[in-house]
Amino acid sequence: MYAITIPEPGGPEALQWAEVPDPVPGEGEVLIDVAASAVNRADLLQRQGFYDPPPGSSPYPGLECSGRIAALGPGVAGWSVGDEVCALLAGGGYAERVAVPAGQVLPVPDGVDLVTAAALPEVTSTVWSNVFMVAHLRPGETLLAHGGASGIGTMAIQLAKAVGAKVAVTAGGKEKLAYCGELGADVLIDYREQDFVEEVRAATDGAGADVILDIMGAKYLDRNVRALAVNGRLAIIGMQGGVKAELNIAALLGKRGAITATSLRGRPVAEKTAIVAAVREHVWPLIGAGQVRPVVDRTLPMRDAAAAHRVLEESGHIGKVLLVREEQGAV
Repeated sequence: MYAITIPEPGGPEALQWAEVPDPVPGEGEVLIDVAASAVNRADLLQRQGFYDPPPGSSPYPGLECSGRIAALGPGVAGWSVGDEVCALLAGGGYAERVAVPAGQVLPVPDGVDLVTAAALPEVTSTVWSNVFMVAHLRPGETLLAHGGASGIGTMAIQLAKAVGAKVAVTAGGKEKLAYCGELGADVLIDYREQDFVEEVRAATDGAGADVILDIMGAKYLDRNVRALAVNGRLAIIGMQGGVKAELNIAALLGKRGAITATSLRGRPVAEKTAIVAAVREHVWPLIGAGQVRPVVDRTLPMRDAAAAHRVLEESGHIGKVLLVREEQGAV
């Protein structure tokens, strides 16, 4: 088979379409003929040499995919060869085939085509696990989602609105903010021109955000704490704004606030299986009913992954960028 490899860390040009050995499904795994994958920030970090795959996982980038089951490993039940699926991966999505634990596989939701389904596993798992399973967003509360026009952000808006929460977002520029508004965001904050702490307080009568989903890390830590409501929960899932910051513990104590920092890729299979099961139970019906939908900015041929990485680095996209095997006819 062919896959995107990274012979040496570097810029987008480091990605090479090369022939590699076929994966073989092990105990409890399924083999998927990949139709499409999606580009995530973690893939850029891996390409640069800063985010190695977990031990034992595929060395190729790609944290999610869609496709058809080609083979079942020993001990797999509930799936059949030919099933159309999408899956949460620890790596290997930028390839013609990938082996994945059966517990991380999902059926393609009703109303979603096979290629577009590749936009769903990572964002739904990330948002549901952090905003709902960890931070316990409840109806009537306020969520502040940074990067509202990203894949994560567009999904966070929709899921928060679906459960009856108020949503504030940060994004750069009128076009991105307008799209966030179309998805249901109530408070639109241009981080280039506005102070999100002041804007969130103004929109909540001074209370602040009950839950903050943060992709920035160090750069936003102090302001995130100031933007929290009493008993607020800050979920940090990214570090685009750096990894080291000073924390005002007195301010956090005054809010009786909680800070969690999570990643998804390196979790044990059992934890990822539990998250995927929760996504199937809670999110898939919303997608099937048309209340929540994947947001895809564009599709590109998988062999042109370098171009897709440049799109993400320029941050001009809204939603997800997909990599499609050319024989799927969707590029």
